[in-house]
Amino acid sequence: MTPTFPSRPIVSIACALMTANCAASRPASAVAPPRLTLPETAIRACDLYRIPDEAAIADLEIGYMTRGSQIAACDAARRLAVETLMAERLAQDAARPR
Repeated sequence: MTPTFPSRPIVSIACALMTANCAASRPASAVAPPRLTLPETAIRACDLYRIPDEAAIADLEIGYMTRGSQIAACDAARRLAVETLMAERLAQDAARPR
């Protein structure tokens, strides 16, 4: 007579459940998610005008106008970087299997 182990039915049920769970899970996608490249203007650090040490009124006025345009350009570059990031995230969400 062959000896029977009381744990044999439990082990075979556990093995069957583990196999069924692996078969039911979705395979990992082999396709890489889309990556967008940031434009060079969004990567470059912003330049800001510095007032000379011996500044006259004209230097202050030039600095005020120059800095204003530089801040506007920097904000546009920041906005471009954010829009690129949001577009990349939308593309990745669209590529993700549901």
